[in-house]
Amino acid sequence: MQWTLVIPLKPLSRAKSRLSDTAGDGVRPGLALAFAQDTVAAALACPAVGDVAVVTDDALAGKELAALGARIVADEPCAGLNAALAHGAAHAAASRPQSPVAALNADLPALRSMELARVLRTAAQFPRAFLADAAGTGTTLLAAAAGGELRPAFGTGSRARHRASGAVELRLAGVDSVRQDVDTGEDLRAALALGVGPRTAAAAARLLIPGQ
Repeated sequence: MQWTLVIPLKPLSRAKSRLSDTAGDGVRPGLALAFAQDTVAAALACPAVGDVAVVTDDALAGKELAALGARIVADEPCAGLNAALAHGAAHAAASRPQSPVAALNADLPALRSMELARVLRTAAQFPRAFLADAAGTGTTLLAAAAGGELRPAFGTGSRARHRASGAVELRLAGVDSVRQDVDTGEDLRAALALGVGPRTAAAAARLLIPGQ
């Protein structure tokens, strides 16, 4: 069984505003793209993944991520993160109806393919399941069985919302790379400590982050 992953990505010019303490306005778009590239590359290398659909209207991101092998889906709703995910999930269900679907954050630059495979194998045991982020309040992955509804409720406090919606929380050890999303400078340092992909490593080196 191979999964379809749906990865949402907002226009790069508006991405990662909370990284302003670490990266200036001229740097953040490139950093957000590097995060997405390393996330998509690791997802495509995962043996449990058969397809990666990126929902974005950003032309540059679409071009770069398609070059890695992702399928680009236009953000037709243009109504925020959860609407984009629902649209991407519907698109995935239409193109690969026998495949389970999982929403995955685009800002997991330390993502390890085998850790992702472990999460997806466990998620396959349930109709809907999710993985909390490293901070313990958000969500980095939400999964639904083939034919099921994803019902995304991402955003601040999404861990509690997904749990209240009936999704099973996956309590796995040793999958830190799937939990470590990056919203702040502290998050970026934590991801760097885990070991990020080559594009994020190069972008972080240009920021002259101590210890890099």
